[in-house]
Amino acid sequence: MKKRSLKNNKLVLRAPEPEPQSAPEPEPQSAPEPEKKPFSPKEKPTRNLILIGVKPLVTYVNSTLTQLSTLPTVTIKARGKRITQAVDVSQFILKRMHSIGYSISDVRISSDALESKDGKTRNVSTIEIDISHN
Repeated sequence: MKKRSLKNNKLVLRAPEPEPQSAPEPEPQSAPEPEKKPFSPKEKPTRNLILIGVKPLVTYVNSTLTQLSTLPTVTIKARGKRITQAVDVSQFILKRMHSIGYSISDVRISSDALESKDGKTRNVSTIEIDISHN
């Protein structure tokens, strides 16, 4: 549609002025965000290995029982002086949770060659105890 205007008593026809269009601003390039999925226990990362260290005994018992609630077998592993604590953890679970039906499915013993602080190579005993749900 053409616009009409009067200039010096003369009719002047002119083409409509294009409306100013703002140029679309380029969006900053970023990695697409992954879709947020609802939590699913199947995706939960779990470890079936409990390493025995210097924490209290009950800490390792709770960790082992938590893992056994989602996994069929959990391994308790210890080296050196901590072997007795690993045995205590396994026995605590077997005796206190007898009604649930946990059992020791496998025990592995070995030794690792480690370098001590004075530079000598020493053999350190290790034990791995597998506890499984019947």
